[in-house]
Amino acid sequence: MRSTLNTVVVLVCLALLSIESRLQAAEGSRVTSDLQVLYTFETGQGDLIQDRSEVGKPLNLKIKNPSEIKWQNGALTVKGSARIQSAEPASKLIKALRRANACTMEAWLKPAHDRQKGPARIVSLSRDPNLRNLTLGQEGRRYDVRLRTTSTSGNGMPSMTSPDRLAQPRLTHVVYTRDPAGRALLYVNGKLQAEKRIRGNLSNWDQSFSLALANEATGDRPWQGDLFLVAVYSRALTKAEVEQNFRAGEKGKPSKQDLVALAQAKQRTLFETKVAPILAQNCLECHDAASRKGGLDLSHKATAFAGGESGKVIVPGSAEKSLLWEQIVSGDMPPGNTPLKLAEKALLKEWLNGGAQWSVKMIDPAIYTGNSSAQEIWVQRLTIPEYIETVKSTVGVDISKEAYELLPPDLRADGFSNTAYNLNVDLKHVQAYSRLAELIVQRMDVLKFARRFSSSRSLNTDATMRKFVGAMGQWLFRGPLDEREITNFSGIATTVASAGGTYEEGVSLIVEAMLQSPRFIYRIESQRGDGAAFTAGNFELASRLSYIIWGGPPDEELLKAAQAGKLTDEDVCRKQVARMLKDPRAVERSAQFVSDWLNLDRLANMRPNEARFPEWDPQLGLDMRAETLAFFKEIAWKENRPLSDLFNAQVTFATPQLARHYGLTPQGKGLQRYDLSKVPARGGLLTQGSILTMGGDDASMVTRGLFVLNDLLRGVIGAPPPGVDTTPVPSRPGQSQRMIAEKRMANEACAGCHTRFEPLAFGLEKYDGIGAFHEIDEYKNRLRSDGEILVPGTAKPVAFSTPAELMDLLAESERVRETITWKLTQFSLGRPLGPADASTVQKIHEASQQGGGTYPSLLTAIVMSDLVQKVRTEGQSD
Repeated sequence: MRSTLNTVVVLVCLALLSIESRLQAAEGSRVTSDLQVLYTFETGQGDLIQDRSEVGKPLNLKIKNPSEIKWQNGALTVKGSARIQSAEPASKLIKALRRANACTMEAWLKPAHDRQKGPARIVSLSRDPNLRNLTLGQEGRRYDVRLRTTSTSGNGMPSMTSPDRLAQPRLTHVVYTRDPAGRALLYVNGKLQAEKRIRGNLSNWDQSFSLALANEATGDRPWQGDLFLVAVYSRALTKAEVEQNFRAGEKGKPSKQDLVALAQAKQRTLFETKVAPILAQNCLECHDAASRKGGLDLSHKATAFAGGESGKVIVPGSAEKSLLWEQIVSGDMPPGNTPLKLAEKALLKEWLNGGAQWSVKMIDPAIYTGNSSAQEIWVQRLTIPEYIETVKSTVGVDISKEAYELLPPDLRADGFSNTAYNLNVDLKHVQAYSRLAELIVQRMDVLKFARRFSSSRSLNTDATMRKFVGAMGQWLFRGPLDEREITNFSGIATTVASAGGTYEEGVSLIVEAMLQSPRFIYRIESQRGDGAAFTAGNFELASRLSYIIWGGPPDEELLKAAQAGKLTDEDVCRKQVARMLKDPRAVERSAQFVSDWLNLDRLANMRPNEARFPEWDPQLGLDMRAETLAFFKEIAWKENRPLSDLFNAQVTFATPQLARHYGLTPQGKGLQRYDLSKVPARGGLLTQGSILTMGGDDASMVTRGLFVLNDLLRGVIGAPPPGVDTTPVPSRPGQSQRMIAEKRMANEACAGCHTRFEPLAFGLEKYDGIGAFHEIDEYKNRLRSDGEILVPGTAKPVAFSTPAELMDLLAESERVRETITWKLTQFSLGRPLGPADASTVQKIHEASQQGGGTYPSLLTAIVMSDLVQKVRTEGQSD
């Protein structure tokens, strides 16, 4: 289930793709995004035409009869009946276009004359004159394009032709595009010349076809003339992009300015994905904004280049003159840690010699820590809540009780219970899914469900049954079935019919089988590619949107948009997202995020010391959980306030029991809204029992401080050294928890770490282990609320005197706002984030803040970003 692709390769590929995307708009540069093959002809000799796309395994072309061609002036002149084609099937190209259900075929050419017939094949992805996937040809004075879809013939008929007199013996730029919705456009010399709707999809493309130039694969449709450039993309280029490629000319070479920009961009990528992690993991413990050992801060560009007490440590363009390099080579740095590997040293030297590009505002250790394998490509199993919602939405059965009873619980990893790499399946899962499928079918009105997809009541008509299975399967599996799947599920009906079973029995068994299929239990995507990012397919995008926003499957409207190929249109997608955010399921999904982020489910199992907390009631823990969720819904949805307001909003919700626990006057039965504007001790998430109880019976400064550091400020702290006693120290007369913390911070062996997080909890000392507020503890120690907060990346802490001031500092902190963005993005993707995600997450954050910093604005920014709109792929050999 785990990808075999090395994570580093994925990160670099994604980063380089981002670089090229930024460069493509420059004057004189060609579009490179989603390019699959590219042929230029400046080689000037030989019988091999190289694929210069640098995408995946090169699809090189072999010239089988060199006597029929001539290399001259950067072009390939075809004089006779040439045979130029790939030595193997063009599978990388076919798979990419099939997957995208879209394509662009482009050629710079000069026909020898306007009397070529056949049509004469200029570029062809085909087997022979009668079977093809895609062909650009010349028919006299017209250009002709044939595209095979599920709605056309195997020969791509009816074809699409240009107006008359465009195919003339002169240098010409021809571009054909077809988008997922079926809109096909033909451009000649940058101008739109023809438009047509070609319905169907590319799922019936044959993967055994080769790619040929200037002829059919069988050699009987020759084209003559000059070829300057041929390119194929796995999407429909926009009008502006076609014009951009036209302006770039037949040579398609970047300008000197572009080459310089590309070199600089590659240096930035080297820094962001290689050098910054090395510095973060080996240098910042001593040389960040707060510690500044030797007066050196390597976390920010300005301070890093300014140097420290020993002078400048980075000299751009010269590793030998850089004190940083001298210290690394000598082995003096990093002190006391494992020396850098030879490969790491080589990367640092390359970076320094290349100009020491520094492209981030701050080297943030939070980006570069964690389990790197967790960021690999994983198939995502539905979590239990997602499974329950999927069953309910697709077949109308509520299986909640049985699902929680039968399925093993989803365990937390990297802070969330939906982390893909941790969603394993064992024998207990298999047995549970089998039993659940049986129970679901028993509760269904199977015949009524079947009528949604077919009016037939017969098991014996193979064509009708296959159509029925395809339609029902697309609904249950959230995407089309392939022929093998249709055959397998239809075979169940055949078996039942041969045994004398009824139509209802046959359909029931098919549904039961589908409910146990990996296609139902997993969110399966086509992730095989070349390691780069591909534009998500329509059905993939539909599932991504629905599970991120709703925690369940696409509805009929979303699948209809995907079926029509419209969902990859940005405007259509945005409208769907806006519609989906108005659905109550979006509110419930947001509550799942908050519950997971704050680990609220632990409250159901809390058992404080009865002797110390005789007033504790297990129901109180459930009330605390309900309080936080109701509070979140009030702020994020009803009032539509910025999510940072969660930290100081003067309102909460409480049952009578919880109200009394907080010292409030109960206002009525059940959860009631309480105005806290005149209650200084309450207001905001950190003053709620659901958060305060994570400190344990002793209200540990360590646990609470680490929560603020890790989950609110995205700070990074190392694990305690081996052998250190981490048993909580209890309070006693003359020794409050704060006093205990101050002793640890005064200990030189402990101070380096504990000073980073324990002061963050000082403002919470007046709240005991179960969240009640006191001025003195049970041992008569007077408690305090003053302290200071040091935000990661800053040099000076900010003081506060009361819990309210601490809450305001958190609510106003840009770092906290960024953390919310990172947390919700991680939950949405179901995986930890890493260096390659950082720039995109920053764009998400900026877009959401421009939209008010609300939950809808943040979720919209997430689903419209490349992290959702594109699919990371794993490399493979064709």
